[in-house]
Amino acid sequence: MTASDGSSVTFRRPPASLRQTPLVKFARLLEREVGKGRAFDALITGDAELRSLNRNFRGKDYATDVLSFPIDGRDQLPEGVPRALGDVVLCPEIVGDEWRWPLAHGLLHLLGYDHGDEMSSREEELLR
Repeated sequence: MTASDGSSVTFRRPPASLRQTPLVKFARLLEREVGKGRAFDALITGDAELRSLNRNFRGKDYATDVLSFPIDGRDQLPEGVPRALGDVVLCPEIVGDEWRWPLAHGLLHLLGYDHGDEMSSREEELLR
Protein backbone atom coordinates (compact mmCIF):
# COMPACT_ATOMS: atom_id res chain seq x y z
CA MET A 1 0.00 0.00 0.00
CA THR A 2 1.58 3.20 -1.14
CA ALA A 3 0.56 6.79 -0.73
CA SER A 4 1.63 8.90 -3.69
CA ASP A 5 3.32 11.38 -1.40
CA GLY A 6 4.14 9.27 1.63
CA SER A 7 5.46 6.09 3.06
CA SER A 8 4.81 2.75 1.45
CA VAL A 9 4.09 -0.54 3.17
CA THR A 10 4.68 -3.63 1.06
CA PHE A 11 3.45 -7.02 2.24
CA ARG A 12 5.45 -9.94 0.86
CA ARG A 13 4.64 -13.33 2.39
CA PRO A 14 2.94 -12.04 5.55
CA PRO A 15 1.19 -14.56 7.79
CA ALA A 16 -2.53 -14.88 7.05
CA SER A 17 -3.30 -13.80 10.61
CA LEU A 18 -1.58 -10.41 10.19
CA ARG A 19 -4.06 -7.56 10.17
CA GLN A 20 -2.59 -5.26 7.54
CA THR A 21 -4.73 -2.13 7.98
CA PRO A 22 -3.62 -1.36 11.57
CA LEU A 23 0.01 -1.79 10.53
CA VAL A 24 -0.38 0.63 7.62
CA LYS A 25 -2.16 3.15 9.87
CA PHE A 26 0.62 2.96 12.44
CA ALA A 27 3.26 3.46 9.71
CA ARG A 28 1.40 6.60 8.57
CA LEU A 29 1.25 7.83 12.18
CA LEU A 30 5.00 7.27 12.56
CA GLU A 31 5.62 9.14 9.30
CA ARG A 32 3.63 12.16 10.53
CA GLU A 33 4.59 12.23 14.19
CA VAL A 34 8.14 10.87 14.24
CA GLY A 35 9.41 11.32 10.71
CA LYS A 36 7.92 14.84 10.58
CA GLY A 37 6.31 14.01 7.24
CA ARG A 38 9.41 12.40 5.73
CA ALA A 39 8.45 9.14 4.08
CA PHE A 40 10.00 5.76 4.69
CA ASP A 41 9.29 2.40 3.13
CA ALA A 42 8.36 -0.68 5.12
CA LEU A 43 8.64 -4.22 3.82
CA ILE A 44 6.72 -6.86 5.74
CA THR A 45 8.16 -10.25 4.86
CA GLY A 46 9.10 -13.70 6.11
CA ASP A 47 11.93 -14.98 8.23
CA ALA A 48 13.86 -16.45 5.28
CA GLU A 49 14.17 -13.02 3.67
CA LEU A 50 15.11 -11.36 6.99
CA ARG A 51 17.76 -14.03 7.52
CA SER A 52 19.17 -13.44 4.05
CA LEU A 53 19.25 -9.66 4.52
CA ASN A 54 20.79 -9.99 7.98
CA ARG A 55 23.48 -12.32 6.60
CA ASN A 56 24.22 -10.18 3.54
CA PHE A 57 24.30 -6.78 5.24
CA ARG A 58 25.30 -7.53 8.83
CA GLY A 59 27.17 -10.83 8.56
CA LYS A 60 24.74 -12.50 10.99
CA ASP A 61 23.21 -15.75 9.73
CA TYR A 62 19.86 -15.75 11.52
CA ALA A 63 16.46 -14.18 11.08
CA THR A 64 15.75 -11.09 13.14
CA ASP A 65 12.67 -9.05 13.99
CA VAL A 66 13.51 -5.82 12.16
CA LEU A 67 16.25 -4.31 10.03
CA SER A 68 16.73 -0.69 9.03
CA PHE A 69 18.48 0.60 5.94
CA PRO A 70 18.96 4.36 6.21
CA ILE A 71 19.52 6.25 2.99
CA ASP A 72 21.96 8.67 4.60
CA GLY A 73 23.53 5.98 6.71
CA ARG A 74 25.18 7.35 9.82
CA ASP A 75 26.89 10.24 8.03
CA GLN A 76 26.97 13.56 9.81
CA LEU A 77 24.79 15.97 7.86
CA PRO A 78 25.21 19.73 7.61
CA GLU A 79 22.94 21.66 9.94
CA GLY A 80 19.51 22.24 8.45
CA VAL A 81 19.77 19.38 5.94
CA PRO A 82 17.00 16.84 6.65
CA ARG A 83 17.97 13.20 6.83
CA ALA A 84 16.53 11.14 3.99
CA LEU A 85 14.92 8.17 5.67
CA GLY A 86 15.10 4.72 4.06
CA ASP A 87 13.67 1.24 4.51
CA VAL A 88 12.46 -0.77 7.48
CA VAL A 89 12.08 -4.54 7.00
CA LEU A 90 9.87 -6.30 9.53
CA CYS A 91 9.26 -10.00 10.14
CA PRO A 92 5.83 -10.74 11.64
CA GLU A 93 6.74 -14.43 11.87
CA ILE A 94 9.16 -13.41 14.63
CA VAL A 95 7.29 -10.53 16.28
CA GLY A 96 3.75 -11.87 15.93
CA ASP A 97 1.13 -9.35 16.98
CA GLU A 98 3.77 -7.22 18.72
CA TRP A 99 4.89 -5.45 15.53
CA ARG A 100 4.42 -1.86 16.78
CA TRP A 101 7.65 -1.74 18.80
CA PRO A 102 9.92 -3.17 16.06
CA LEU A 103 8.41 -0.84 13.43
CA ALA A 104 8.95 2.20 15.68
CA HIS A 105 12.43 0.92 16.59
CA GLY A 106 13.35 0.55 12.93
CA LEU A 107 12.15 4.06 12.09
CA LEU A 108 14.16 5.54 14.97
CA HIS A 109 17.27 3.90 13.51
CA LEU A 110 16.45 5.57 10.18
CA LEU A 111 16.39 8.88 12.04
CA GLY A 112 19.89 8.26 13.41
CA TYR A 113 19.07 6.92 16.88
CA ASP A 114 21.39 4.29 18.33
CA HIS A 115 20.51 1.83 21.09
CA GLY A 116 20.51 3.48 24.48
CA ASP A 117 18.46 5.48 26.93
CA GLU A 118 17.38 8.18 24.47
CA MET A 119 16.09 5.61 21.97
CA SER A 120 14.35 3.59 24.70
CA SER A 121 12.62 6.70 26.03
CA ARG A 122 11.44 7.68 22.57
CA GLU A 123 10.09 4.15 21.96
CA GLU A 124 8.16 4.26 25.23
CA GLU A 125 6.60 7.61 24.21
CA LEU A 126 5.54 6.21 20.84
CA LEU A 127 3.92 3.09 22.25
CA ARG A 128 1.77 4.71 24.94
